[in-house]
Amino acid sequence: MRQIILDTETTGIDPREGHRLVEIGAVEMVNRRLTGNTYHQYINPEREIEAEAVAVHGITNERVADEPVFAAVADDFWAFIEGAELVIHNAPFDVGFMDHEFEMLNRRRGEPRLGPVAEHCRILDTLQMARDKHPGQRNNLDALCKRYEIDNGHRVLHGALLDAEILADVYLAMTGGQTALSLDASAGSGEGAATGNTGLVIRRLALEPGRLGVPSPSEAELAAHQAKLGRIREAAGACLWDRLAKGGAPS
Repeated sequence: MRQIILDTETTGIDPREGHRLVEIGAVEMVNRRLTGNTYHQYINPEREIEAEAVAVHGITNERVADEPVFAAVADDFWAFIEGAELVIHNAPFDVGFMDHEFEMLNRRRGEPRLGPVAEHCRILDTLQMARDKHPGQRNNLDALCKRYEIDNGHRVLHGALLDAEILADVYLAMTGGQTALSLDASAGSGEGAATGNTGLVIRRLALEPGRLGVPSPSEAELAAHQAKLGRIREAAGACLWDRLAKGGAPS
């Protein structure tokens, strides 16, 4: 199963008021394992970013002035997400902005080639999932990191790619947990790494059920065990282990 854990940053809170995307971050997961493939792109929104939004994500108008507009990156982004299940925290917000961008692009091109997102991708909202699992509690990303003991100490401001990576950990924890982590600095530089993948890649080691090893005792350990049983017999006149070893029930 191919899943894309995704987050966006925007110029404001409502696309109906003309607000636009300024950053997209996404990581790919196949069968609950991160593949190392990411998509990360800053976007020139062709409008001013509200001060309240800058206070949240730290992306200024100057930072994105020389970045490509959405129309220039839309096809690559669409190719990355099409057909996948999108895992998003508060999905209606991000999907609403993506649909708004694709709709404007389609009108400009004169053909509805891209979107709506929900017609081409399954959508999984981890905020709703968290509310179902933890009713009445705070379920933002920071609260879930604390609840599931996920380190997000490096998260000062919101950032789309960082939030997507953290959300991947949260999603795995909420849906069955993770077995082990290793940070591989070189994994993201190989084949398939997408634009802007400069961070560490989290790789999880899966433990296959039924493969737990049971070591056999050494000769010295067996001898020590028999010596211990002998001392018990001598002190108590009998040893429960002897009865258990013969298949009898303890009395």
